[in-house]
Amino acid sequence: MGSTVWKILGTGSAILAGLAATKVADKVWEKAGQDRMINPKDPDSPFAAALAYAALTGLAAGVAKTLATRKAAQYYAKSSGHKPEAVRPGNL
Repeated sequence: MGSTVWKILGTGSAILAGLAATKVADKVWEKAGQDRMINPKDPDSPFAAALAYAALTGLAAGVAKTLATRKAAQYYAKSSGHKPEAVRPGNL
């Protein structure tokens, strides 16, 4: 397995995880009784609600992307016998 495979695997899993996490965060936001159509970029949206929504979706996406990338790196290492170059110690 080469770096191209890792780029596709790592990036693809992170993107899919981010999209799924945003959908889940939207459902959580709606279940909490908040306006589901809030746009944090809209200056007419209440600031506190926009900030809370942005924090919720950002946290959910960040956690999901981290977990997905770690799982993809684990799969890559198991399949190739070594960790991808991008996740080896010293490569941030």
